Amino acid sequence: MEQTHTTHNGVAATPGAQRRVLVVEDDATIVDAISARLRAEGFLVQTALDGPAAVEAAEAWQPDLMVLDIMLPGFDGLEVCRRVQAQRPVPVLMLTARDDETDMLVGLGVGADDYMTKPFSMRELAARVHVLLRRVERAALAAVTPRSGILRLGELEIDHAQRRVRVRADDVHLTPTEFDLLVCLANTPRAVLSREQLLAEVWDWADASGTRTVDSHIKALRRKIGAERIRTVHGVGYALETPAP
Repeated sequence: MEQTHTTHNGVAATPGAQRRVLVVEDDATIVDAISARLRAEGFLVQTALDGPAAVEAAEAWQPDLMVLDIMLPGFDGLEVCRRVQAQRPVPVLMLTARDDETDMLVGLGVGADDYMTKPFSMRELAARVHVLLRRVERAALAAVTPRSGILRLGELEIDHAQRRVRVRADDVHLTPTEFDLLVCLANTPRAVLSREQLLAEVWDWADASGTRTVDSHIKALRRKIGAERIRTVHGVGYALETPAP
């Protein structure tokens, strides 16, 4: 009988359906812990300990997702992300030892989809990996069964079918996560959505410990579509501003 693995969500995955995760981290203890947890979740895992090895492994193995540390020998995780994303789009969960928002924003800017700050729980890391892969599946499904029409909110235009955004007719490049976050806000323009709501709807993550992730993605999104378009309601959350009717 073919062996199956069960994920933390209770979803059975056969070896033929296993997703490939490349773990890039120079600390052997952390690599072993992440790899063991992800294999227990039913993933195929390969590892790399430095920047050049990571780029080589990504090209040869074609992973479905990368768990990528920022601080690496050879060249750093940001450069790894740039080079890998130039070859083919891959969801990236960035790891950083520093709780530095600049690092996080730069990581998002070069193509990372999410980030975690060390130390972190293996349970949360595994959950984030599942979430990113589900987002890829949803995007693939949307590509073949797209929502009809284009949403226009003043000078902001959201094309669901092509997953494209334009501001004043100029294309704006958004990561998959940024696009999903914008769509979530645009579904109820002017309505204030709490960080917890956004975390649950965009990341499928219900733990309030991840709200910093929301804040950093909002900041990155503001830089791309205009800070004035997203209003902060202190102590509550965010709302997408639209022109008065």
